[in-house]
Amino acid sequence: MKFPGSVLVSLALFLSETTAALCLSAAYRAAGDPMWHWLTLLCALLPCVLVQLSLVFIHRDVTRDRPLVLLLHLLQLGPLVRCVEAFYIYYHAGRIEDPYVSITKKWQVPKEGYSEEIEKEVGQAERKLRTHRSAFSRASVIQAFLGSAPQLTLQLYICIMRQEITAARSIFMLLSLLSIVYGALRCNILAVKIKYDDYDVRVKPAAYLCIFLWRSFEIATRVIVLVLFSSVLRIWIFPVVMANFFGFYFFPWILFWRSKSPFPENIEKEFSRVGTTIVLCLLTFLYAGINMFCWSAVQVELSDPDLISKSQNWSQMTMYYTLRFVENAFLLLMWYLYKTDIYMYVCTPLLFLRLLLSYCMAIFFMLVFYQFCHPCKKLFSSSITEALLSCFKFLFFMRKTPKSAVLRDKSAVKIPENTDEPRSSSKTIDSLKGNLHQSASSNA
Repeated sequence: MKFPGSVLVSLALFLSETTAALCLSAAYRAAGDPMWHWLTLLCALLPCVLVQLSLVFIHRDVTRDRPLVLLLHLLQLGPLVRCVEAFYIYYHAGRIEDPYVSITKKWQVPKEGYSEEIEKEVGQAERKLRTHRSAFSRASVIQAFLGSAPQLTLQLYICIMRQEITAARSIFMLLSLLSIVYGALRCNILAVKIKYDDYDVRVKPAAYLCIFLWRSFEIATRVIVLVLFSSVLRIWIFPVVMANFFGFYFFPWILFWRSKSPFPENIEKEFSRVGTTIVLCLLTFLYAGINMFCWSAVQVELSDPDLISKSQNWSQMTMYYTLRFVENAFLLLMWYLYKTDIYMYVCTPLLFLRLLLSYCMAIFFMLVFYQFCHPCKKLFSSSITEALLSCFKFLFFMRKTPKSAVLRDKSAVKIPENTDEPRSSSKTIDSLKGNLHQSASSNA
């Protein structure tokens, strides 16, 4: 049985970040900054509530009649209780024989064109431990993008406005960044396991390293760009954020409406239509929050029974990173043009280039992961390099299309003027044949 290390890491990040947020909020209150105090407190408590709800929902505690566990969740102690329960299951798994054992069948990732089906016995203890891992993985994603990402943006904005970085604030920002990167990493692993559920997926350390570097560069660059832009154009940051958020929020619903599929009703048997709608809204809310800061490896598809798209859509990924790079460059350009005196001692052109280079580094590590380190890269119908080449060929064809259309129009215009040419040429050929026949007869 695998050691529940992900549960321990998720709990450590959750507790350390929540404690640091409460301490920093109290410091703002003591310093006489009520606005920063309440914003920091809000960004800390809102994801805590959502994490408790997700743990209760995944473990189905409402229907299992566990009042003590529900009370501990109300006291915001749910992750701690779940971690203790997971380690209790892990250390007592081999001592008592499990009466309920199921057999799961998984395929190996093909090696040299050969794949073998593996049968494995899964006991009740291991099944419970998998549920804990899955619950903490989803809780880490919620904590990262609905709590840590707004918190990191807020604290970096305060540092720039005050033109000082204290030790407490720098430690808190580092914890928030680690929480976001870890949440994005768990999101990538969840995407791989959901899309290739029939295979025995094993992620190597090189893949974890590539994902960590990819997400670190991508998220840090995105947060800095948003903060720099908001520091000089405070009003215009709201249309930018709202356009991004609502664009990604309504995108799955638009695709669902165009597919004309029936309303999904198999999420939970006890849920009514209203409850299912609320769950789907929260899911698309989280999806929009992830895409605000980085590419969500998990694509929401409401018409699918699993609510997740299992196809590898390279075109959407290419379009996302292209548009995000253009948006970041535009926001940095606006910041450079309208920068204020607080950036007097900053080499703004060098910072501009460094941020763009950092985002390019994120794309580079993303390409390395999908090309060399992806655990299921042998199952891809086409590699990411082939997808990029096809996209570039498509763009090149789109550029060449207007010229070819103009040439076809010109040729279409010239054809009616020369309709008599074939007839005249046929007449001359016939006359030449006649002359040759006459000359041959005269010689005879």
